[in-house]
Amino acid sequence: MKKHIFKYMFLLGCGALLASCSKDFLNRPPEDAIVDVNFYQTTDQVLAGTAPLYNVVWFAYNDKASHGIGDGRAGILMSGSYQVENIRMQTTDVTPEVYSSWTAFFNVVAQSNMVIYNVTKYTAPSVPENVKQMGIAEGKFMRAMAYYYLVQNWGPVPVITDNNTLLTDTSVARNTVESIWEFIIREFQFAADNLPATPAQKGRVTKWAAKGMLAKSYLTRAGLAGNGQRNADDLNKAKALAQDVIANSGAQLMANYEDLFLTKNNNNSESLFALQWKYDGDWGTQNSVQAFLAFGSEITGFGDGWGSDLGASFDQLRLYSPNDKRLKATFMLPGAHYSYIHQAVDDPANPGKKLIQELQVPWRWVGTERYNTRAWVKKYVVGRPEDNDGKVTQQHTEINTYMLRLADVYLVYAEAALGNSASTSEALALQYFNALRKRANVGEKTVITADDIYRERRLELAMEGQAWYDLVRMYYYAPAKVLDMIKDQDRGTYRVVPNSEINATSWQITSDVVAKYPVTAGNFFLPIPAVELSAAPNLRKPPVPFKF
Repeated sequence: MKKHIFKYMFLLGCGALLASCSKDFLNRPPEDAIVDVNFYQTTDQVLAGTAPLYNVVWFAYNDKASHGIGDGRAGILMSGSYQVENIRMQTTDVTPEVYSSWTAFFNVVAQSNMVIYNVTKYTAPSVPENVKQMGIAEGKFMRAMAYYYLVQNWGPVPVITDNNTLLTDTSVARNTVESIWEFIIREFQFAADNLPATPAQKGRVTKWAAKGMLAKSYLTRAGLAGNGQRNADDLNKAKALAQDVIANSGAQLMANYEDLFLTKNNNNSESLFALQWKYDGDWGTQNSVQAFLAFGSEITGFGDGWGSDLGASFDQLRLYSPNDKRLKATFMLPGAHYSYIHQAVDDPANPGKKLIQELQVPWRWVGTERYNTRAWVKKYVVGRPEDNDGKVTQQHTEINTYMLRLADVYLVYAEAALGNSASTSEALALQYFNALRKRANVGEKTVITADDIYRERRLELAMEGQAWYDLVRMYYYAPAKVLDMIKDQDRGTYRVVPNSEINATSWQITSDVVAKYPVTAGNFFLPIPAVELSAAPNLRKPPVPFKF
């Protein structure tokens, strides 16, 4: 444990995680200055000390694990090669995304611990107290985010708050799920009490981000009550916090869903918390996911674009209504046209030359039939340099990664309002739920159920790394239902036939080979990485409550 989590995370937090980048508040001072007792002398220096919390510490999770675990295990994706262990519910203790996400989250913890310690101890008296508390709150917010993911993926894990202790303490054990959720809630509450209402700099978290995550945490913890019921007090708190964010944060839905996923719209009116990336910074400060999701190099402009074997699952595609605008914004179907993404195609008049034209998603011909066997991923695929003011290189884009947006909070409110009832027609719950459906161009509802909300979350948040955690939240209070849902998902092959060769607007999607994969209580949660278990036998011991 000390070698693989504690010591490694501490050293990484003190060194490599302070990689430089060169945009707005992501500008970094010299690495050795961060731990200098004379560094935290100004507001700008305190803000600089928290900047790495917004990108590089999250990189190993965002790179592949976010969509591999968050979408692959949830049934959003299918593939014949990439992420297959996660997609087929065959994730093991040596699956790459297990180790990369585990280490990423503990990197966040280590860096957050260091920020909290340094800002608390070294901030000069001349720095305003609210700035000092804001820096501490940013650290606590990010630490809570890491544990929000850790507890939902692995259940009991060690709660680590002191990097200095880690270097010598080999008796640290896992903590109980209940006490981890209490820790998360206390951290987010501190952040809500001490973060500003408006961002200190564009892209930084505010009290509204903390309250939104606090609402999601109460909503999820409510399921720990057991017996198929959720704790009413936690549900009421989630509902009140979500309503506070919706009514008072000033956040607003973007009018056009597709616009949410354009680089030029980073930190838009709907974004409450997003990771901030820099395409030309050091390795780990960029968003790399386009490299793995884009179907080909002709739309990235470089040698990446390795996602031709990856696409929406048949189970996901059959959820969309024919007119749902979210489909085209999330997945690329044959014949679809994207005016803001370009592709390189062979120039028929000049063999060996390429033409650059607006993207028309290709298909293949088999005899006289045209179809694709994949609905390729669109979300977070932003295109070539010329589509993004030049801000794309190989494996580097600058599009933010959403961690919390207002649409999510709308659905949190609806789910909390539903509570333990079979259905609800509460006015505000319907208003928020239907606002998303209206934007998507699908019909409004007059009554909503838990299944309606789950389906809406899958459509609204697909490919944002959220769907798996929706299943975990439900699993807390209805495990048998969730296992049956996953077992019934068709993650097999299919055919997509466009209605037109040019600018297709509808598609016929038919299952080809059905593929359903077994899941039990034994393989629902992720296994602890093998390398950690071999180095830390304490991880095998029964968890104990965290001592506050």
